[in-house]
Amino acid sequence: MKKIKKTIQKAGIAIILFFISIIGYSQIDLSYYMPDNHLYDPDIPTPKDVLGFEVGEWHASYDQVVMYMNALAAASDRVTIEVIGRTYEMRPQLTLTITSPSNHSKIEEIKSERKKLRLPNANLETKDMPVVVYAGYSVHGNEASAVNASLLAAYHFAASNEVAPDLENMIILIDPSLNPDGVNRFASWVNSNKSYTPNGDPANRELNEPWPRSRTNHYWFDLNRDWLPVQHPESRNRVAVIQEWLPNIQLDFHEMGTNSTYFFQPGVPSRSHPLTPKRNFELTEKISRYHAHSLDSIGSLYYSKEDFDDFNYGKGSTYPDVQGSIGILFEQASSRGHLQESIYGPLKFEFTIKNQFNTTLSSIKAAKELREELNAYLRDFYKEAKTESDLDTDKAFIFGTQEDAGRGYHLADLVLQHDIDLYSLMEDITVNGVEFKKEKAYIVPLNQPQYRLIKGIFEERTVFQDSLFYDVSAWTMPMAFNMKYMALSSRILNLASVEQVTKSHKLREGNVNGEAGAKTYAFEWGEYYAPKAAYQLLKKGYLVRVSHAELETNDGIKFKRGSIFVDKGQSKANDKKFYEDLLSAAKSTGVEIYSINSSNTKGINLGSPSIDVLDTPNVALLVDGGVSSSEAGEIWHLLDQRFEIPVTLLPLQRFNTTDINRYNTILAPNGSYNDLGKEGTEKLKSWVNAGGTLIAQGTSLAWLDQNGIGSFKFKTETIQESENQKPYADFNNATGARVTGGAIFNVRLDNTHPIGYGYETPDLYSFRSGNQFLIPSENPYANPMIYTSEPLASGYVHPFNLDQIRESATISISTVGRGKVIGFVDNPNFRAFWFGTNKLYLNAIFFGKTIKAGTGR
Repeated sequence: MKKIKKTIQKAGIAIILFFISIIGYSQIDLSYYMPDNHLYDPDIPTPKDVLGFEVGEWHASYDQVVMYMNALAAASDRVTIEVIGRTYEMRPQLTLTITSPSNHSKIEEIKSERKKLRLPNANLETKDMPVVVYAGYSVHGNEASAVNASLLAAYHFAASNEVAPDLENMIILIDPSLNPDGVNRFASWVNSNKSYTPNGDPANRELNEPWPRSRTNHYWFDLNRDWLPVQHPESRNRVAVIQEWLPNIQLDFHEMGTNSTYFFQPGVPSRSHPLTPKRNFELTEKISRYHAHSLDSIGSLYYSKEDFDDFNYGKGSTYPDVQGSIGILFEQASSRGHLQESIYGPLKFEFTIKNQFNTTLSSIKAAKELREELNAYLRDFYKEAKTESDLDTDKAFIFGTQEDAGRGYHLADLVLQHDIDLYSLMEDITVNGVEFKKEKAYIVPLNQPQYRLIKGIFEERTVFQDSLFYDVSAWTMPMAFNMKYMALSSRILNLASVEQVTKSHKLREGNVNGEAGAKTYAFEWGEYYAPKAAYQLLKKGYLVRVSHAELETNDGIKFKRGSIFVDKGQSKANDKKFYEDLLSAAKSTGVEIYSINSSNTKGINLGSPSIDVLDTPNVALLVDGGVSSSEAGEIWHLLDQRFEIPVTLLPLQRFNTTDINRYNTILAPNGSYNDLGKEGTEKLKSWVNAGGTLIAQGTSLAWLDQNGIGSFKFKTETIQESENQKPYADFNNATGARVTGGAIFNVRLDNTHPIGYGYETPDLYSFRSGNQFLIPSENPYANPMIYTSEPLASGYVHPFNLDQIRESATISISTVGRGKVIGFVDNPNFRAFWFGTNKLYLNAIFFGKTIKAGTGR
């Protein structure tokens, strides 16, 4: 009884300390953060010595963080700093390596020994091996407690006298911000709106940054979903560090809603990925006791094993789990600015920083005390993976395309970023009736250390232990790239002629087949970057046309629907310049261009009305207001980075005062467009009616339908409950199971339709999230892509939703006067790695105007 009473008293004191810490308004001092019984080297600068303010008094901008980390590295022999790359906005990405001076003198040797942990037969003694902890802060730019805590962590480990002995057996890698551009954007907003008199009103401007907010990177992507796809420089650079060092523990510091406390993993036990060993969960739980003790000591409230999962390997706390590391997610209630009211009382910025710093310390303490166990686990992880690989009847995966080298190149590039061996096929082979082409197909052997990660990249999964997901439930990469793929037996693998691919491999260059001075030049649309080639030639003033029928030249070269024909047109280029421009387009995009010397072609002639003249895309992308910033960013990135097509980011609030007649294409991402008002809505309708092409996604289709800009009707059926009473405790799980958070579905594409040009077959994979079910148009020519009768390919979907999806429309065309509205239910550009459906979106931009009257809804 005395023990129980003492526990209650301790809990009460902790809660009192919690409230005192978040309510106090005294000036911040470094001692507020630093642990007791530590002496610090006076020759090592504190953050305030360099920045001029104490941590927590202002939000450190990213350039200030870099400045301090450089000063620290210059002053301490425990710290080295490396620029591992640069962001889109050219900010340097940093990795600080903190360890003893003696370890710094043999860093390459330590890395080399750690690489052996992935070799199951290596003669390796882990008992004396140092433990490695990677601490990554603020992958979301407006979760600022983490990046500011990194200043304290770096100072503590560089300057504390008591830490020195621990660093003999430990290497700490600090990435102060996984998202420098977002961090800098947020610090600028908050600091420029800070009052010197604290004001925690949630309505305060300081606490409400404008669209698109600073969570994301330059193109508005959530970088915490990009660890596996690695489509952005920030991700590629940091993943290279992970693969170089093989950390034992990987820390991932975040924030959540203000009216929360503090979360640390493990997450919900039933929501771990099946490829992650059970031992990983056990070690995560063991480490969590250190966090609990640390947060108890400063009076913080916290929780674990709820809300968050460990399923998606694209996230920073889960990506390490499939590679023998222990990924740990931390979520701190956010003050957003410097002070904000919460249900627990005023929440101060410095208190949020203190929590993040304390769990950094607890993680390092756990790593120190569990060093031998963690190194043994990492070694055993790869031994067990080798055993699983030996028992697996599948020995490799093969993937490729018949015509398009670009998609194959990009999937190969993704695989290579994760320290996976990959081979290019050097001969044509046929496996189970499927043909794979030389230099357009790749083989990934399973008998290699990253066996489990490879399985995670290629697996199809439709059966799950739990029906709730924090994020997507499927990311089968060959499906995302719309690739032919299959598992191979050892016999087939060993018979194939292959060549190993390195990270330095490049996209195959195209060529011009024929001489200068030909009548016309042509290329097919199947290559991924064909739209880029077409745009380059349009911008140079050449006559660019698309064929809606097949034809064959007198030389026997066949061109499919969607092929592009290029003439000098009204340009003043001579034959040599024209040829040079064609060659430049071919080399930079991988397309093969062919000369044609006569219009007297077979099928149709080159002067046929079945060949339409293309306009140069003049594109406006609607942004701000209720528009989804993530989907807008995906479109912006696609056009700007991949295809080098300029796009105007047109804010909704400027729409009414902008001359939109300068655009022939307007893009409306998922979202609400009520901010256009009546005037803007009528203006948009008139523009489409006059011949414009409007390309819309997701919920924007419902808004367009309501306002008479096209016709898009959705199913309205709901689940009918058969019981009068259900357990209240089951509500969250029951409703959460009906959410379609993200899965992959089989669709049927009409590849004779301009939207389907460039696709080899009608069979395609589409990524879907959300429960919009579009009723197909009664006009059968208006539905170029619909779901099949057995649509689920990979991932989780509620049975009721699956029935609703069957044979519903996923792309539909609506005619408005002389214009077209092209509606996408699904997101064809999801997270920049859904290469397989990108071309549908590009086809809408390039060919939307050519869609025949009478074929719309």
